[in-house]
Amino acid sequence: MPKPISRRTLLRGAGAALSLPWLETMSKAAGIPRLAEPPLRMAFLFMPNGVRPDYWTPAGDGDDYEITPHLKPVEAFRDDFILLENLWHKNTVGRNGHWPKVPAWLSGGYVERSTGRDLDSGGTSVDQVAARRIGTQTPLPTFEIGIDSPRTGIDNVGGGFARIYGSFVSWRDPHTPVPKEIVPQLAFDRLFRNVRTPVVSSLDPAHPAVLSSLQRDETSVLDLVQEDAKSLRSRGSVTDKLKLDEYFEAIRSVELRLEATLRPQKRWINEGKPPVERPGAGIPDTHQEHVRLMLDILVLAFWTDTTRIATFMFGDAQTGQDYSFLPGVKGGFHSLSHHLNEPAKREQYEKIVNWHMEQLAYFLGRAKGLDEGGTSLLDNSMILFGSSLKDGNRHDPENLPLLLAGRGKGTLRPGRRLRAAEKTPLCNLHLAMLHRMGVEEKSFGDSTGVLEGLG
Repeated sequence: MPKPISRRTLLRGAGAALSLPWLETMSKAAGIPRLAEPPLRMAFLFMPNGVRPDYWTPAGDGDDYEITPHLKPVEAFRDDFILLENLWHKNTVGRNGHWPKVPAWLSGGYVERSTGRDLDSGGTSVDQVAARRIGTQTPLPTFEIGIDSPRTGIDNVGGGFARIYGSFVSWRDPHTPVPKEIVPQLAFDRLFRNVRTPVVSSLDPAHPAVLSSLQRDETSVLDLVQEDAKSLRSRGSVTDKLKLDEYFEAIRSVELRLEATLRPQKRWINEGKPPVERPGAGIPDTHQEHVRLMLDILVLAFWTDTTRIATFMFGDAQTGQDYSFLPGVKGGFHSLSHHLNEPAKREQYEKIVNWHMEQLAYFLGRAKGLDEGGTSLLDNSMILFGSSLKDGNRHDPENLPLLLAGRGKGTLRPGRRLRAAEKTPLCNLHLAMLHRMGVEEKSFGDSTGVLEGLG
C-alpha cells in the first residue's frame, strides 16, 4: 500500500498537485471509494451554418427511415443515436440569421442587440445550469473547447448584434460567456496539468484568503475582489472583459480543484492507459487534425471522469475556416452556405456538412470503443450534435438538425427517429437531459415540459 498523502502535504504543495492527474493514492488516503458504476456524461457538439434540409431529414415518419446523404457518414452508428425532429427556439424567429441563434442553442433565450458592453443572451446555458448542481462532483465542473478564436466588433449588416454572441454556446449567466480553449495542448493541460494560466504558480495556496475559503467554506477569493472586478469590467473593452472573465475563471477553477482535492467525491476510475497522448504545442497544421485532437481530448475528459459536462464548437456563427482542403471545395463554410441553390456552390456546401458528420462519426467511434466494465463510454453518455439553424441558405430556425447519440446509461432508446409535435421547444430536450443528469429543474428556458419519447 503506497504511503498516504496527508492533507498538510497536499496544501503545502497545492501548486504542484494541481499539475498532476488524479492519483489513486490520494483517493485511498482520503478514504473515498470508487464509484461502483460509470457516471452519466453529457456533451453538446455545435456545428454552425445549418444543413441542406432534404439531405438531412428522411422522407416519411417511420423509425425504419432511409439514410439521407448528410447522415451517410454516421450510418455505422445508426443504432447509437436518435434522429430528433421538429425542435426549435421561438426566440430566434425574425432575428439575425446567425449571431443571436448561437447562444440561444443551449439556453433558448431572447438575445438582445448589443454593442458588446451590455451583453444579454437571454439565459444561462443548460451545461452551466447542470454544473451549478453537480459540477462539484468532478475536478472540472464543465469543459469548454472549440476551434475558432472569439470575435469582436458589431455586425451592422446583420442587425447590430455583437459578434461575440456567435463565439460561445456556453453562458454562465445572460451576461457572461464561458471562455473556451482552442489550443489542444492547453485543453489537455487543463484536464491534468492546469498550466493554462500563471495563476497556478502565482496564487499562494497558503494565503489566508484561500485557506479561509477552503477550510471554513466562507468566501471565495473572487468574492473578496468582486467590487474591483466589476469596476474593471465596466471600464474595459469587450476584449478586456473577456480577458478578465478568463482570468477570474482560472482562479475559480483553481479554487474548485483545491476544494475537490480536499473533499473529493467518488470518482469513476477506468483501467489502462489513457486513450490520448499530450499534444504538441500550438495549433495543428491542418484543420482536421485540430478538430480530431480536440474531440480526442473531450473523450479523455470523460474517460478520466475529470468532468461529466462539456461543450465543443466546430466553429463560430460565421466561421471563416477555409475548406479548400476538401476535393472540389473552394471557400469557407459560411460563404458557401449562401449557395442560392446554385448547383456548384450547393455541392460544395454539402461536402462541408458531410465532412462535419465524418468528424462526428470519428468521435462516436472513439467513445464506443472504450469499455467501461461491460458498457462503452458512448453507452454512458448523452451527446447532442446539431446546429442553431436548419437551412444554411435561408437561415430557417425551425426543425433544427439534431442528433442525440448514446444510451444515457439506459435512459435513452437509440436506433430510431423521434418526431416531436411541430415547433416543440428545444428546451424541452434540454430539460429532459437535465433530469437524466440528476438535476430536477421544473423548467428550463422556454420549455413547456419534458420532451417525451426518448426512452
